Amino acid sequence: MLELHCHTTFSDGTLTPTQLVERAAAKGVKALAITDHDTISGWDEARRAAQPHGLEIVPGIELSTTYNDRSMHILGFYPDPQKIEDPLNERIQGRHRRAQKMAEKLMELGFPIELPPMPGNMAPGRPHIANALLAAGHVTSQQDAFQRFIGDHGPAYVPYEKFTAEEGIRLLQDCGAVPVWAHPYLFRGGIVEDVLPELVKAGLMGVEVYHPQHSISEERVLEDFCEQYGLLMTGGSDYHGPQPKPKPGAVDLNSLNISLDLLDGVKQAATDLRD
Repeated sequence: MLELHCHTTFSDGTLTPTQLVERAAAKGVKALAITDHDTISGWDEARRAAQPHGLEIVPGIELSTTYNDRSMHILGFYPDPQKIEDPLNERIQGRHRRAQKMAEKLMELGFPIELPPMPGNMAPGRPHIANALLAAGHVTSQQDAFQRFIGDHGPAYVPYEKFTAEEGIRLLQDCGAVPVWAHPYLFRGGIVEDVLPELVKAGLMGVEVYHPQHSISEERVLEDFCEQYGLLMTGGSDYHGPQPKPKPGAVDLNSLNISLDLLDGVKQAATDLRD
């Protein structure tokens, strides 16, 4: 009944915060984290929409950072919005600059696109570029766009502006948020056994153990690591909304059957950071 990793139209989700809340309530979710990439703009709408359903909204974020020059996502739960707002504005502007650079590269390659409307409080990502390529008729699917143009080694790929995982973890803690490594087994810049101790030294407080693309054996390994390092365990569907062609391993809300008990530790850790 717990979902600690979900996205809305304020980043690369396909549902508005209201639509996400309504779907979560219909699926039996009792506590829902809004963890858009590099923005907290969806919180207020989600809270308003959740009131009639008695659904608890967990304020969160998914920071886009780098480690070993590869993309690494760090979830943060219960950040102080006043403290994190200004740093996030710079991250969002960096995402806008990145999207524009990818559009320019595609133009140079002979595949011009029209970027979708992207208000200043929205965090654009590669799925938006993929959709623009699809709308222009240059590709047949989002997957095709990533494979041909904007994947990590594609000709139109542009990396994030430099913001290390250590910096992201420090920012989250400075803002009273609990930093959690998102989907560790999707990281491509090193093996979990080597990377995790370094992140713990940097102040990491938890690991997203339960994720649709983690195998049962990987979950067991992560559970053992959490016990070894004294880390919190979290989980979520990484839900981006209904997809015409779902990614392999994608699941619906509440499909992982994650216990609400995991939220207690996260709440306590956030309280301890503020005290």
